Amino acid sequence: MTINTLDTLRHRYKAAGQEHLLTFWPQLTPVEQDSLRAQLNALDIERVNRIYHKAVGSESGALSPTSASSTIEPLPKGASESVGKKDEEWRKTGLEAIARGEVGVLLMAGGQGTRLGSSAPKGCYDIGLPSHKSLFQYQAERIARLQTFAEQEAGKPTGSVVIPWYVMTSGPTRSETETFFASNSYFGLNPRDVIIFEQGTLPCLSNEGKVLLESPSRLAVAPDGNGGLYAATRSPLSVEDRTHTVLSDLANRKVLYVHAYCVDNCLVRVADPVFLGYSIQKQADCAAKVVTKSHPTESVGVVAYRDSKFSVVEYSEITQEQAERRDAETGELSFRAGNIANHFYTTAFLNQVESFEEELAFHIARKKISHVDLKTKEIIKPTKPNGMKLEMFVFDVFPFTERFSVLEVARNEEFSPLKNAPGTGSDNAETSRRDLLAQHRRFLERAGATVVEGVEIEISPLVSYAGEGLESVKGKTLTKSGSVSSVEELDFLA
Repeated sequence: MTINTLDTLRHRYKAAGQEHLLTFWPQLTPVEQDSLRAQLNALDIERVNRIYHKAVGSESGALSPTSASSTIEPLPKGASESVGKKDEEWRKTGLEAIARGEVGVLLMAGGQGTRLGSSAPKGCYDIGLPSHKSLFQYQAERIARLQTFAEQEAGKPTGSVVIPWYVMTSGPTRSETETFFASNSYFGLNPRDVIIFEQGTLPCLSNEGKVLLESPSRLAVAPDGNGGLYAATRSPLSVEDRTHTVLSDLANRKVLYVHAYCVDNCLVRVADPVFLGYSIQKQADCAAKVVTKSHPTESVGVVAYRDSKFSVVEYSEITQEQAERRDAETGELSFRAGNIANHFYTTAFLNQVESFEEELAFHIARKKISHVDLKTKEIIKPTKPNGMKLEMFVFDVFPFTERFSVLEVARNEEFSPLKNAPGTGSDNAETSRRDLLAQHRRFLERAGATVVEGVEIEISPLVSYAGEGLESVKGKTLTKSGSVSSVEELDFLA
C-alpha cells in the first residue's frame, strides 16, 4: 500500500470516528497489512455508523417509558385465513404455478448446531429417525417429490418441473454445507438447481459504537441475522462472476414466487402448494404462515398490527392483559398468530426491498465479544456482555408490504422446531422425531390403515409429500416398525 492510499484510508476512518482500527498498522507484516486493508476497503463504515445510530435510537425508544409507545392490535378481521375449506383449491393453484416453473425456495440455513451439541450446520443434524436422514435430506426429498407430483398433476414429462433451491449459509457453515451436499450427491436433486450462497456480516461493536478488532489485523464480525437474506440475494454468487446473484438467477429462470423458511423445522412443507396457492389467490406481495399459540404466555412472537401495519410483535412487548385477551365471537386468543419464520414473496417484492432497506432498524444483541485491547495488544475474553452484534430479522420487511396475508396452519402438521440439546424436554431432537413419526402415523390412518399401538413407521418424503399416494394401505393392519422408501415396502410391515 502506498502512503497516499494509506492516508486516504486513514482519513476516511478518522472522519467516521473509527481510526482506531489502524492502531497496530506499523507493527503488522505486509501480509497482515494487505488483509486489514482489504477488510477496511470492503467495509462501508459510514453505513455501519448509520446502522448503529438507528439501532440504538430504536432500542432507546422502545425501552423509554416516557416515549410515545406503539399501538399494538390483533390482526384485523379478514387479514388471515386457516387451512381447511379451501385447501384443494389453493393446492391446485400452487401446483399449477410449480408446474409452470414459477416457484423457487429460499432456505435460511446459516446456523450451527451449537446448542444441539454439534459444530456442524444445523441442516446436517440427524434427529434420530429410523432412516437417520438429515434435515437437509428430508427437505431435498420433499422438493423432489413435489416436482414429481406437479408433473403428474399437470401431465408433464418426467424431469420437466424444477423447483430451484437457494440455500443461504453463513461464513462458518458455507464450506461444510457445500461439502455435505456434494458428498451426498445433492440428495438426488440436480446440482445446477441447488444454489448455495452466503449471508453477509457486520462488524461487532462496543457499546459506544466502535468497531472491535478480533486480532491486530482482523475485524470482529458476525452474521447479520436471518434478515440478511435480502441483501444476500443481491450479492454475487462467485468472485469470478460478479453479475450472477440469487435475484438474477430467479429472473433468468422466470420464477415469480418464492417460499422462504428456516432449516430447523422437521415438519416444514417446502414450497407448500397450499400456502403458495393461498398467497397467489390473495395477490399478496408477502405472506406469513403461522400457528396458533399453545397458551397465552407462550414465548413466541406473533404476527399482529403495530401502528396499523403488519409486524411481528415479540412476546415481551405484549402485556399480560393483551396476551390473555380473547375474541368475543370465537373465544380464540386475540394475539394468537405465532410466527414460525415461514414466508411467501413475489420476486417483484424481493427486488423492491433494496429501495426501503435503509429504513429498517437493525436489532441489537448484547454479547460477550472477544477483542484486542488497543493499549496492551492482549486478547480480552469478557465474562459478561461488553458489546453488540447487529441483526436484521427476516420479518422486518412486513410493515413495508402493501398486500400482506396470513395463513394459519395446524402446528402438529407443520411446525416442530429444533432448538435445544437432547434431553432438555422441548424443541429438541426427541420432540422433532416424535412429531414427525406421529405425522406419518396420521398419514397412514387417514389412508385407511390400522397402525398397532407402539409401532413407528417412517415414510420417505419421496413416497408422500403430505399424505397423498398411500391409498394401497387401506384396510391393512401394520404391525412392524420401520422406514419405507416405497409404498410396496409397507406390505412388509403388515
